[in-house]
Amino acid sequence: MSSESALSSDFVVTDRRGGDRRQQMDRRKRNIPVAVERRAGVERREKGERRRQVDPTTCEKDYSDEEIVFMKAMEQYKRSNRRPFPTWSEVLEVLHSLGYRKTEEATVLPGLPVIPILGD
Repeated sequence: MSSESALSSDFVVTDRRGGDRRQQMDRRKRNIPVAVERRAGVERREKGERRRQVDPTTCEKDYSDEEIVFMKAMEQYKRSNRRPFPTWSEVLEVLHSLGYRKTEEATVLPGLPVIPILGD
C-alpha cells in the first residue's frame, strides 16, 4: 500500500466553492415518466381520509345505544390520555368506569368453537 493511498483515505474534501447547487435545475421539476402517478393530491386525500371521531351515522352497521356509549367513552379516553391504541387493561378500565361488572358465568364466545376459558 502506498503512502498516497493511505493519505487520501484519511481526509475528506469539504470545499464547495465549485458552484452553487441552487443554480442547477431542480431534480424534482424534471419530467420523468412513472408507472403510477401518486402525487395527484386531491384523489389521494379523498381516498385515505381517516376518521378522527367515532360517528355512528356514517357506519354501515346500526349500533345499539350501548355500543355508541362505549365507542364515545373509548374515544374520550383515547383523546384525554393521548393513547391512540389503548391496551386491553385500559379498555377494561373504561368498561368498569361505565359500570360494567362480571355478574354471571362466562359463555361461549360468538363465532368460535367451544373451548373452555381458563380461570373459570
